[in-house]
Amino acid sequence: MAHFAKLDESNVVLEVNVVNNDVLDPAAEETSGIAFLTDWSGGYTNWKQTSYNATFRKHYAGIGFKYDATLDAFVPPKPFPSWTLNETTCLWEAPVPYPTDEKPYTWDEDNQVWVEIILTEG
Repeated sequence: MAHFAKLDESNVVLEVNVVNNDVLDPAAEETSGIAFLTDWSGGYTNWKQTSYNATFRKHYAGIGFKYDATLDAFVPPKPFPSWTLNETTCLWEAPVPYPTDEKPYTWDEDNQVWVEIILTEG
């Protein structure tokens, strides 16, 4: 089974489809998968293969992810305006590192700080 992301005109993932191995050419898996999906979809051609195990293109594509052709990677949606993309991991990073004290935190975008989540029982 191979997985393919359907991309819009801005390369944002609209959906992910699975293609059975029996319609794929092992020597040209992506090309044959795109050809199959183009025919199956009635002519839609903007598809990219994605790896369920993230063995290529950094991350398994999810709805709302964007395919970055320069990085040849699927990048998750940017969680906050202040965060920057780490082009090695293709993950977004806060301007302040996440605390390392094992407590749960949430990002406060207005104040640019991590705020501890206080868990209460009951």
